[in-house]
Amino acid sequence: MNLRTVRAFVEVVRQGGFTPAAEVVFLTQSAISKAVRTLEDELGVPLLNRLGQRCELTDAGRIAYRHALALLSERDSLIAELEELQGMRRGVLRIGLPPVGSGALFSTMFATYRQRYPLITIELHEHGAEQLHECLQDGVVDLAALLAPLDSEIEGQDVRVEPLTVVLPAGHRLAQHAELDFTRLADESFILFEEGFTLNRIILGACRRQGITPKIVARSAQIDFIVDLVDAGLGVAFLPRMLAERYESRRVRRIPLAEPGTDWHMMLAWRRNAHLPTAARAWLELAQEMVPSPGPGPHRSR
Repeated sequence: MNLRTVRAFVEVVRQGGFTPAAEVVFLTQSAISKAVRTLEDELGVPLLNRLGQRCELTDAGRIAYRHALALLSERDSLIAELEELQGMRRGVLRIGLPPVGSGALFSTMFATYRQRYPLITIELHEHGAEQLHECLQDGVVDLAALLAPLDSEIEGQDVRVEPLTVVLPAGHRLAQHAELDFTRLADESFILFEEGFTLNRIILGACRRQGITPKIVARSAQIDFIVDLVDAGLGVAFLPRMLAERYESRRVRRIPLAEPGTDWHMMLAWRRNAHLPTAARAWLELAQEMVPSPGPGPHRSR
């Protein structure tokens, strides 16, 4: 069984179709289709139901997908262990980062990492928290930046804890308050991030605890656009303090959110009991060196 055909099959399932899978593995759509057909012929069963531009796993496909993930994971472990024999002369850092906060936290780290380990290939995956979690569980990445709390199958290292800040127009009726909570913001329109961002869950969870049903008027994955919407008077937004500080202006104010349980707690996470390649361990060591840690060390979810 050719691992390249296995990888093609896995990416078709992950990406939801042949065209996006082809973009991920840098092949043509016809090559991806041929690889999946080859695998189906080899196994003697159909693995996918083709539904126009979409495809779904057959019962046999679900079994094959589970074993395909295990095969690719074993391949990655083999490569990683062989790379360790050669020290840091070669290898791959496979890391997943969210759109929110990664630039502020990790951009300098990337430059330093490249200077120290110039022969290490950096494979970066950028997604919202839910998809990053899936990438980590499936072995697509060895490390992922996720917000606490982590589930029981994942371990992590603290990176940064930041309180949330309310971002609102400078002329807003609440703009002169020293701090705000959700009882004062109950009648406001909220601008949140897109579905799948953990920060939304933090905000909406705090609203539920206060018995408030927020009015959500817009969502975006782009911080700049969210702040522009606030500036235009569409509503209020919520950002970690370190990010909100970048947007202080005459037209936008930032005010501390006085709500318990709403800290933005970023961690670097990895699968419990999984082999962690040398390249990934080097990234964790660099994070401890360069980013002030809020906690006592590695975190294990209960």
